Amino acid sequence: MQFRHMATGFVVILSLAGCQRTAYNDASYSAPAPLTAQPVPSVQGGQLPPPSGSAQFPAAPTTSAPVAGGQPGAMAANAMDVTKESMVGSWRVNGSCDMFLTLTNLGSGSRGGTRGCVGELTAMGSWEVSGKQVLLKDRSGNQIGSVYKTADNAFSGQTNTGQPISLSR
Repeated sequence: MQFRHMATGFVVILSLAGCQRTAYNDASYSAPAPLTAQPVPSVQGGQLPPPSGSAQFPAAPTTSAPVAGGQPGAMAANAMDVTKESMVGSWRVNGSCDMFLTLTNLGSGSRGGTRGCVGELTAMGSWEVSGKQVLLKDRSGNQIGSVYKTADNAFSGQTNTGQPISLSR
């Protein structure tokens, strides 16, 4: 029995001997040498060539009916049914910025926001589905615009000040 205790003690002592504290001694530590600067080629300036293809924007699609009366909240006669779940995710707004819609509750709607947009859309903070429309709201819950479904993964509408909104994926 005593041999077993001695062997166990010996193993514990050997194990502890392997555990050493490793720390830098400030006197022995030296900072690495600074890197040498690399030459930078000169920067050239000039006008970019025009983009390939047509220099004009394509004509607007004519498949959807215009917004009735141009009033915020008004929608075309051919508006399609929309569900909250189908709206969740990332949308391209007017081909130039992004809108993100989630199912996280925020007031009476769900959390949403934009990145890179201009005008009233910069204040967007929430959204909700009302009938066949998607209402866009600011962070205080005030409606700033609305869109309606015109095709699969396509919505059209406008802000309260008349700024057109088209969403696509």
